[in-house]
Amino acid sequence: MVTIYALEGCPYCEAVTDRLDEIDVDYEYEWVPALHSGRDQVKRVSGQRAVPVLVDEEHGVTMAESENILEYVDRTLA
Repeated sequence: MVTIYALEGCPYCEAVTDRLDEIDVDYEYEWVPALHSGRDQVKRVSGQRAVPVLVDEEHGVTMAESENILEYVDRTLA
């Protein structure tokens, strides 16, 4: 299962989910608060509070930064 930690209206998050939709990957959203101080769940998962964060349980991968995530998606999930 792939999980995306995202902020509504975040263009970087949308780029990742758009790509996952394009290649027909099932994923779950975990919406995070707008304030960084409220993103404890993201920090527990990834060690930082920025989004997007992708968690791919099947491959044991957790990563941040939309560019890195898009490269990973294209290389591993496409």
